[in-house]
Amino acid sequence: MTEEQSSVAVTTTDYSDYYNTGGYEQPCNNGQTKAFSEVFLPTLYSIVFIIGFIGNGLVVWVLVRYRQKSNMTDVCLFNLALADLLFLVSLPFWAHNAMDEWIFGRFMCHTITGLFMIGLYASIFFMVLMTLDRYAIIVHAHSAFSRNRSPKMGLALASLVWIISLFASLPNIIFARDKNETNSKISCGSDFPNNTSWMSFTYINMNLLSLVFPLIIMSFCYSRIIPTLLSMKSQKKHKVVKLILAVVAVYFLFWTPYNIVMFLMFLQRCRFMLSCEWHNGLSLAMQWVETIALSHCCLNPIIYAFAGQKFRRAVLKVFKDQFPLCFKQCASFTHQLSERRSSMFSRSSEISSTQIA
Repeated sequence: MTEEQSSVAVTTTDYSDYYNTGGYEQPCNNGQTKAFSEVFLPTLYSIVFIIGFIGNGLVVWVLVRYRQKSNMTDVCLFNLALADLLFLVSLPFWAHNAMDEWIFGRFMCHTITGLFMIGLYASIFFMVLMTLDRYAIIVHAHSAFSRNRSPKMGLALASLVWIISLFASLPNIIFARDKNETNSKISCGSDFPNNTSWMSFTYINMNLLSLVFPLIIMSFCYSRIIPTLLSMKSQKKHKVVKLILAVVAVYFLFWTPYNIVMFLMFLQRCRFMLSCEWHNGLSLAMQWVETIALSHCCLNPIIYAFAGQKFRRAVLKVFKDQFPLCFKQCASFTHQLSERRSSMFSRSSEISSTQIA
């Protein structure tokens, strides 16, 4: 992965921009890293694509079926799943690009980069929006915003998030190029103009928007939400608190390593850590942490959707409507199993009482 490409979270096999970047007398040997990426990335990208597509596709399907009963939370969930699907669609293209050269042309390079970056930013921003929504309805339950949380307001805020995501992604989309590597292999990646600050801007932009700002906002909101929940007399408050802590922990566990490596690469662009050991180590580490960060989209349906009782009931109802025969057989089998268990229990009780007598 080149430093330009890693700044936009797009993995390819273009390593040409590492060569002689820091004033090395000889190019750094990236053969082992390239060979690793050609096997490792397509495999993991395929796994993330399959699992993420099934989970987020199910969320979209269920929410579309019950759109008449939607509220603002459902609108946010729908758009979060849509954002995850958007950049999941790009993963097969990057998997192919890691194994072989880019064969889809410059227009598709712009398009796939756009899908990836817009989906990536939108996914993060919708998680922040859902955090702010929970903060409003729990901490400021009697405010005007909490009383007017209609689907129309959700659509308006969702539109704003998509617009912000587009503007945040524009530099990466504009400077996306299909270009030749040193071995004459065509690869899709970012090609920023020389003697400009666009590359540094994308590094800082990604660090701020995917880690720093979400960390500040979510830490503040949940530091107010948790004490408020604990002060309530509710049996479910501890489950909600655990879910909230899981949301925050999982998000930062998956995204912090990626942003740390991104920052180290930024320092390398500023002519620090110029040894080949640092260069090879960071290029290899980026492949791991990037895949970990992207796999977070597979957990979003579990954390935000399937953890809620309302959504679980909706999923079961949709499957029951679509596959009634299967559910009848499952229900019949469950009924027979429960009867058998109760019969065995009563028989064991009779034997025990007889032995005691």
